Amino acid sequence: MSVLEIRDLHVSVETEQGSKEILRGVNLTINQGETHAIMGPNGSGKSTLAYAIAGHPKYRITSGSITLDGEEMTELTVDARARAGLFLAMQYPVEIPGVTVTNFLRTAKTAIDGTAPPIRTWVKDVRNSMEALRMDKTFAERNVNEGFSGGEKKRNEILQLELLKPKFAVLDETDSGLDVDALKIVSEGVNRAKENTDLGVLLITHYNRILKYITPDFVHVFVAGRVVESGGPELAVQLENEGYDVYVAANAEAIAADAAAADAASISAPAL
Repeated sequence: MSVLEIRDLHVSVETEQGSKEILRGVNLTINQGETHAIMGPNGSGKSTLAYAIAGHPKYRITSGSITLDGEEMTELTVDARARAGLFLAMQYPVEIPGVTVTNFLRTAKTAIDGTAPPIRTWVKDVRNSMEALRMDKTFAERNVNEGFSGGEKKRNEILQLELLKPKFAVLDETDSGLDVDALKIVSEGVNRAKENTDLGVLLITHYNRILKYITPDFVHVFVAGRVVESGGPELAVQLENEGYDVYVAANAEAIAADAAAADAASISAPAL
């Protein structure tokens, strides 16, 4: 069984005011076949976690580790992480003018597997996945995400997920911008991928509504760059009913205490 482990992960980004720490010691263990939901308020660092796992160069890992089956990911390039078995479904999928969906998928599959998939079976797999996702067959010859609606872009992300067959998928607010029908279709695609490949899922969301279709094994509350509480599916219902205020207030006190301790340590440190 494959395991994705995140240990004491600290991540910073460069801003006009200098380096800013976003993740402050994230710890997570995701086994293949499990679904973990990350829920938290805006600006808590959820998307930063997603991009740090995928290897986005904007996000600098200052300490900690991300390992997949014991192999350290933090020093690998984005494409090397994909070949190792990581997949990111982006919150805002980008358009790729001049590259058709068909060419993109086949090129990606070849890069990940090391060999091109047999044409006959590949065409059948693409067609079947598109039909299951209620995607018109003409989308195969359109440029990636160009002119796609928000829902069509999200379906295209799940099409990639089904065909590329990663070990672990990070879904960054895949439910945002989806109506009820599209939400159900996308969720069904994620569930199919889990059934067919024992996929491990890290699902980032604000709301409980997608968790009515993709049942999580674990729910984690994410506030100010760290996991502050974990539980089962019932925790998502609690968050929807009560919000994050209690966790935000408690964490603000913890951050203030950390800052005070850091200041005290710097004052008491001997001059060199």
